[in-house]
Amino acid sequence: MYKFEKSFYSKTSMYSFVVVLLLFFSMWYSTSKFVHIDMALLGYAISSAVFAIGLTIRVSFWMWRKATNRVAKRSVDNLFNKERLKRNSKALIKTLIDNIILQKFIFQRGIYRGIQHFMISWGCIISFAITFGLTFGWMRFDLIDPETYQIIVFDMPTITMAAHGLFAEIVYNGLNIGAIMVLIGAGMALYRRITDYDVKVTQRFEFDILPLIILLSVTVTGLILTIMYTFLDGWMHHYMSLIHQVTVIIMLMYFPFGKLFHVPIRPLATAVPMSYQEVVKVDTKSCKSCGQPYSNDDQIADVQAILKSQNFDLQLADGTYLSDYCTGCRRRMRALKQMNLEAPQGNPYGPVSTNNGIHISGFSKKRSEEFYGLDQDSKEEKIDEPVSR
Repeated sequence: MYKFEKSFYSKTSMYSFVVVLLLFFSMWYSTSKFVHIDMALLGYAISSAVFAIGLTIRVSFWMWRKATNRVAKRSVDNLFNKERLKRNSKALIKTLIDNIILQKFIFQRGIYRGIQHFMISWGCIISFAITFGLTFGWMRFDLIDPETYQIIVFDMPTITMAAHGLFAEIVYNGLNIGAIMVLIGAGMALYRRITDYDVKVTQRFEFDILPLIILLSVTVTGLILTIMYTFLDGWMHHYMSLIHQVTVIIMLMYFPFGKLFHVPIRPLATAVPMSYQEVVKVDTKSCKSCGQPYSNDDQIADVQAILKSQNFDLQLADGTYLSDYCTGCRRRMRALKQMNLEAPQGNPYGPVSTNNGIHISGFSKKRSEEFYGLDQDSKEEKIDEPVSR
């Protein structure tokens, strides 16, 4: 294995070679040794292979980041931990349904944004699944008799369907359905980015507008192709097919290195709740100052390891780390340090008493109202209050 790795300039180039090799053998197997390969899709196959290389390079660099690498190792260790099997399964299923299928996280930011993101996301997933399935020959339709088709997946016969049935129409128009979903979502997103002044302040053309234009160009040319061969007897079909192919190639080249890269890595986010979920009295981290649980043991350990690897260990004089304390205590420690107060004076939950007599609030802690004498004042007010008769 070491000699094989040394025959490449880098691990990334080795991974890219292996990915292309796997794609080639998957085509060879799925198409019965290239007997059923569709030569009309050869251009898409070559551009898809280049897309796979770009995606491999991008994912490799992303995984070599210290934070990502640490989280990935933690997730792999937890995934195969038998003691965590039940809670891992529950976390993965819940995250898969909420964040991937229903995408609740984006609906929480508004119905409009939720619909636009849902349309783009699922439209892309449907379109990519069908496009790559047909391009690499992983899926094809064999005619059994004049009225029946059979779906072949990885050269294995699966279900049959009536050639003119409802299911067949949905399957045939799967790409059009995905394109319409992307068209609606990308149109909504582009309209929002053009008309919403709050969004225009922070957006960048190359990062926010360009991917929408690329998606719209692919979907519009693809839908025009359908209109041409369905209603116009194939008029100008060849030229439009060439234009559509160019737009698809541009999108595949842009995809791994632009904003759309978050689409393939988003499912990996399901590992984060799995690794860092808090179970009370099992792995809940307690603050070293107030003793209140505030995080997960694994999460704090990973934070400290990542900061240390980047020379930001933030270790304190007593050997503890700043991340060993909850948010409220960290704020309090920071304020005390800035005021040259080594330790809190008086009630630890009360306001900070400074040397100049200025009082600061309790930093997310329970306030000690007696510090202000509010109870005494309220009692005196009640005593002095005239009794109404």
